[in-house]
Amino acid sequence: MSIGRDIYCDSRLILEKLEEKFPSGKLGASQPEQRALEKVLEQWTINGGVFKRAAQLIPPEMPLLNDPKWVKDREDYTGRSWAKSDINKTRPEALAHMREFFELLESTILADDRHWILNTEKPTLADIHGALPPSIFGKDHFPGVYSWIDRFQKALESAEESALKVTRLKGAEAVKFITQAEFADPDGNVDDKDPLGLKKGQDVESWPIDSGFTHRDRGQLVALTRQEVVLKTQAKLGHRDIHIHHPRTNFRIRAVDDDGGSKL
Repeated sequence: MSIGRDIYCDSRLILEKLEEKFPSGKLGASQPEQRALEKVLEQWTINGGVFKRAAQLIPPEMPLLNDPKWVKDREDYTGRSWAKSDINKTRPEALAHMREFFELLESTILADDRHWILNTEKPTLADIHGALPPSIFGKDHFPGVYSWIDRFQKALESAEESALKVTRLKGAEAVKFITQAEFADPDGNVDDKDPLGLKKGQDVESWPIDSGFTHRDRGQLVALTRQEVVLKTQAKLGHRDIHIHHPRTNFRIRAVDDDGGSKL
């Protein structure tokens, strides 16, 4: 996601920025107990394996799996094979793990027939973090979870119908639009107490360590907080500075020496 010349990577950071910059549409909880559950669900989905197992359950008959470019892109991103034969091999294991995720929600949070995760009138950020893929087990096995999924899908469709019309841009058009804008976020600070001991303006590189780890972003360190790292680099088209934002969770940040290599 880009806002001006600030590029935000990873859905967790994107959600945080949307909550921060558009408070009138805020979906996050306000009470400490609810915020805690919201954060636990966020960590559960990504670090607990829900997202990974859901990706392993992509149907092998999906048309995109016949596209070599798409398959290579996914293999480069995840670091694993996306061949149909390998998807079929890992499917039983993924189903076993996904069944545990469904059972957890069915027997705990949704056991009291509440409509939404936080027992609210409308879906919240917790429902987004806790969302599970439909069409796996069926309503007979997990009626509470599937009733919740149905409500979530209807709420999503309603939101899409009332949303503003989206203007679609091709790659070069999008880059031009972004690089002609101003920065959305002011330059931040580098935490001098951060364990990494990095300095503002230092050349660093940052990359995810859970997936997408074959690509690294490199630039000057603009900001480093408990929540995010911000790098300044130049767009290949337009040659204007842009700021790339990564979350701290599951991202590695290292200083780059004069030869372009990473320093441990």
